[in-house]
Amino acid sequence: MSEFLDILTHGRRFKAAVKELSVEDLKDVAAKLEKIIAEKAQQAEEESAAMAERNAKIEEIRLQMEAVGLSIDDLGAVATKAAPKKRAPRPAKYKIVVDGETVTWTGQGRTPTVFKNELDNGKSLEDFLI
Repeated sequence: MSEFLDILTHGRRFKAAVKELSVEDLKDVAAKLEKIIAEKAQQAEEESAAMAERNAKIEEIRLQMEAVGLSIDDLGAVATKAAPKKRAPRPAKYKIVVDGETVTWTGQGRTPTVFKNELDNGKSLEDFLI
């Protein structure tokens, strides 16, 4: 929780934070908070009404489906879409043996350090082709 919310929601900390405000300033803050509370309440009411309307439409469609003899499982068979297949990993194009360890690289992406060191020493990528 942010520092502001900690102060705002803790009674003694809030009282200490507003200690220097005048009565008029406190009334102004209270009015602003009341406005925010009213807006939040209206927003919650609108969301509740929208959800009730949505649920009513779902129930209407469910009753229509029941009248025709369809079930939700029937819709699932039609609406499902096959997941895209992953492509196979790319085969290694370059190989180097360093200290008994084989390092391979596809030639794409960042150049591995062992290849970079050898390239800096004057070798070419053709020397490492598989």
